[in-house]
Amino acid sequence: MGRLSNATLGRLPSAIARPGYDRAVLGQGIVHLGLGAFHRAHQAAYTEAVLQAGDRRWGITAASLRSTDTRDALAPQDGLYTLEQRGQTDQLAVLGAVTQVLVAPENPAALIAAMARPETAIVSLTVTEKAYARDPASGALDEADAGIRHDLGHLHAPRTPFGFLTAAIRARRLAGLPPFTVLCCDNLPSNGRTVHALLSRFAGLVDADLGAYVAGEVACPDTMVDRIVPATTAEDRARIEAALGLRDAWPVTGEPFSQWVIEDHFTAGRPEWERAGAMLVSEVAPFEAMKLRLLNGSHSAIAYLGYLAGYETVAEAMADPGMAGFVARLMERTTPTVHLPPGVDLAAYRASLLERFRNPALRHRTWQIAMDGSQKLPQRLLDPVRALLAQGLPIDCHALAVAGWMRYAAGVDERGQAIDVRDPLAVELARRATAGRAAEQLAPALLDMHAIFGDLGTHPGFRAAVTAALGRLIAVGAKQAVLG
Repeated sequence: MGRLSNATLGRLPSAIARPGYDRAVLGQGIVHLGLGAFHRAHQAAYTEAVLQAGDRRWGITAASLRSTDTRDALAPQDGLYTLEQRGQTDQLAVLGAVTQVLVAPENPAALIAAMARPETAIVSLTVTEKAYARDPASGALDEADAGIRHDLGHLHAPRTPFGFLTAAIRARRLAGLPPFTVLCCDNLPSNGRTVHALLSRFAGLVDADLGAYVAGEVACPDTMVDRIVPATTAEDRARIEAALGLRDAWPVTGEPFSQWVIEDHFTAGRPEWERAGAMLVSEVAPFEAMKLRLLNGSHSAIAYLGYLAGYETVAEAMADPGMAGFVARLMERTTPTVHLPPGVDLAAYRASLLERFRNPALRHRTWQIAMDGSQKLPQRLLDPVRALLAQGLPIDCHALAVAGWMRYAAGVDERGQAIDVRDPLAVELARRATAGRAAEQLAPALLDMHAIFGDLGTHPGFRAAVTAALGRLIAVGAKQAVLG
């Protein structure tokens, strides 16, 4: 069987969409840092629509900051890959927006040069929460982080997003070129403003004048991104290969739903992403809170409680009426903490989330969503708790979700089997779990982690609610605990 590539595009079945433009003449207006499945199923798909509509300036040079895997898979395919939308009916499209794939550790100078090209107008990011090197307590740049310290001394060969961004901005400034727009597409709170503050600080540590330039001249719009994109499996590859009649080494799958809300603040132009349904707005924060608290918060609750209940995927967990009922209650309890412009139907949004979570075609693993929980809990579950406590409203559902994380983070499931806990604080979590597995021992040990819970960890009402929820979870198991 042949391999997907520019040369074999003509062999695709006629029903499968493919680039209708000459990829050889695309401009390279975007550089993307963090070439994972989500970018390829989300931002690259929106950009593909712009290219198909005739604006050829926005080809994507994408870079992996760590692994060679994606480059090794996509380079023989000329950057082409398949996006499969999985729902009641499946849809396949071969996307051509990614035209070049770099591996930053192999050649840092090549990535800096790509970002410093005159035609590069946007540098976008989808990296892990820990890649932003934020101090857990203050949210400021962690200047003791090993990667940050390395980059401050080796800006010609950086390792972190801030090192690459700063090196390229400095190179452009020396060449008399305007700065690009930095477009964060990750689930950070106020992600654009957060990245702007972190980047300005890093640049200021390199050179005070450069830091002032970044603070005053570099645009970092806020965004909200939403699409469920599970990790690609061998089964996915086999199914897509059969449909294509060609081998695709790294396709991506995603749900039909996709949302992108973007603050319309770009200094060097942008694609007309609204052609593909993106919303360009003056303020993203309300939409961000809606997504983080209702979708992501529910997703985390499903991940921990569903995993403990023995469910491998979100859809399997949501097929359990008790689990689905709990998630619906969690969303209802969260809703008073979300404030959106008039006309946004939150009840309809909640209903759509429940439907999306039940999609059996998406094998979104609970274990995958459970990763890096210490970084995700504050925005997804703890911020809503603070708002509910301030309003005097119940927090029982949120307390059970946090208790689910605690039992999961302790590293042993309900059947006594070890859990592969992937978290930046995994060592500290494991150390604290040695305090004991009873709720009265485990809950205080974890609630005292100020880096996660901050002031909330000492709130008497929250401590009592979480300890009680954890006790019930340990006593009866997740399937019973979600019944209330």
